[in-house]
Amino acid sequence: MAGGGGSERARPGGLLPPVCRQPRRRESRERLSVCSKLCYAVGGAPYQITGCAIGFFLQIYLLDVAQLDPFYASIILFVGRAWDAVTDPMVGFFISKTPWTRLGRLMPWIIFSTPFAVISYFLIWFVPDISSGQVMWYLIFYCIFQTLVTCFHVPYSALTMFISREQSERDSATAYRMTVEVLGTVLGTAIQGQIVGKVDTPCIESPLFISRTNSSVAMEELNMTHDTGSLTDTRNAYMIAAGVIGGLYILCAVILSVGVREKREASELQSDEPVSFFRGLKLVMNHGAYIKLIVGFLFTSLAFMLLEGNFALFCTYTLGFRNEFQNILLAIMLSATLTIPLWQWFLTRFGKKTAVYVGISSAIPFLIMVAVLDSNLIVTYIVAVAAGISVAAAFLLPWSMLPDVVDDFKLQHPNSHGHEAIFFSFYVFFTKFTSGVSLGISTLSLEYLSIRSFAGYQTRGCSQPKEVNFTLKMLVSAVPVVLILLGLLLFKLYPIDEEKRRKNKKALQDL
Repeated sequence: MAGGGGSERARPGGLLPPVCRQPRRRESRERLSVCSKLCYAVGGAPYQITGCAIGFFLQIYLLDVAQLDPFYASIILFVGRAWDAVTDPMVGFFISKTPWTRLGRLMPWIIFSTPFAVISYFLIWFVPDISSGQVMWYLIFYCIFQTLVTCFHVPYSALTMFISREQSERDSATAYRMTVEVLGTVLGTAIQGQIVGKVDTPCIESPLFISRTNSSVAMEELNMTHDTGSLTDTRNAYMIAAGVIGGLYILCAVILSVGVREKREASELQSDEPVSFFRGLKLVMNHGAYIKLIVGFLFTSLAFMLLEGNFALFCTYTLGFRNEFQNILLAIMLSATLTIPLWQWFLTRFGKKTAVYVGISSAIPFLIMVAVLDSNLIVTYIVAVAAGISVAAAFLLPWSMLPDVVDDFKLQHPNSHGHEAIFFSFYVFFTKFTSGVSLGISTLSLEYLSIRSFAGYQTRGCSQPKEVNFTLKMLVSAVPVVLILLGLLLFKLYPIDEEKRRKNKKALQDL
């Protein structure tokens, strides 16, 4: 998934001695060290590494390696993401009821969910040797993993509000986090793509003598007679990649739990009384700035998720870069990682709303270009690097703007505390739900072609019918462009600009 607002003085909390220099000493104590920011940032990598691997590769894995029907693959992808979305508010609720412990309120969730999440993640990439029940296998372990990674990511997201009371320090830590998270997407893309890409996955040429009216039936028969053992190396490569990613997941969780101290005073909880979740939920959902922010980002997130979910198929079949698509994905993620500091400087200099308009809209011409121009590897790499710049903005800005909304809420409801997890969990809920919608739409579109035209997606085909290629172009170009434009129009309604943010900061300091 930043350091806006420049330097600012820490606002005191609790009872202060009447010493004129106390605020300055408090500010020194509340500044986060670089080590603390790095350890905090590393905690964001597991969600992005696994999410990137699943987002880019699970669809093509289910279709070409597990060899599931597109309809069942769409069911797995949609139900898994929809369940993932449902678990976010559930986890947010249980976190709000969790008492403070020696490790804090949030950290125990992160620590105890990690080993089980790694096991379930590995089983997603395992092809069971069963004649029936594969659909239930992937659906069950996908939902289990999504539940466990939610138990990691929701408390980690809320941890932003618990590491410092300083807005500038939180923004700076968010910038560190976004840099590491985008680096996590690079690692996810590189590990999964390079390990799997080293294996020559055999494809099946569509027989030229097969007529258009019976091509799907004949292709199915050809798939059944093809030696399935030729996929053994590919299946092993996916499991090796899953093992490596699982190891990184554990390592990042250990660094986070050891290097970050959850500060109780930063949460502004004044007592040990339990927080009313449903009352807090009602207050949060009635907060206009929050609703306008998440609705705007829902459209832009859906655009980038459609691109993510279909890009591997688009590169493999529409552009014809079967052996290069993992390197093209890597170029996008490397570009995004390197430009996070650029957007951090930009939003500090020109404001967060301006960064939204400039950063996210910059993807539009390149999305159009990759679909309109003829297939050319050099042009595709140029477009990939340029698109990565916009991806960086899409990663950084939501998580940089959410703390501003929480601060605005605190000013309007100064006596209502402990709702940070609700803000973050429901934002994640909505983005995950749109992710499930995007994956379901994408795979169902391929299945729809099979029903309507007998020219749908050909499992392990060396090429695809022109109807499939046209659909993939729409899913990675036209539809995302429309969604981005709608999202940017909705951002006009977002009320917290730089002037409002400065006023909120001063008001919080005076409390």
